[in-house]
Amino acid sequence: MFGGFAPAIVRFTDDVLFGQVWKRPELPPKERSLVTVASLTTSGNTEQLVYHLALAKRNGATEEELIEAITHLAFYAGWPKAMSALAVAKQVFHGNQD
Repeated sequence: MFGGFAPAIVRFTDDVLFGQVWKRPELPPKERSLVTVASLTTSGNTEQLVYHLALAKRNGATEEELIEAITHLAFYAGWPKAMSALAVAKQVFHGNQD
C-alpha cells in the first residue's frame, strides 16, 4: 500500500512489527490481536481496525469474542469509541448488511 511512497515504514512494519514483535512467544497471536483491537478501539483508530479485526479472526478470535471485547471497552474507553469500533466490526464481519 505504501511501498513506493514510504518504503521505510513498510520495511519496519514487515520486519520489526510483524517479523519480530508479533512472533515473540510470550503472547500467542490471538491474544496479541485482542490487545491490538483493544488499543485501536480505545485510541479511536478505526481505520486500522479493518485490517486487525480480520487478522484477529485469522488468529483464532471469534466474532463473538471481538464484539464482547469492544462492548466491554465501552465502559472504559467511552461509548462513542466502542460504537465506532462496532460499526467497523459489523462492516468487516457482515459487509453492508443492516
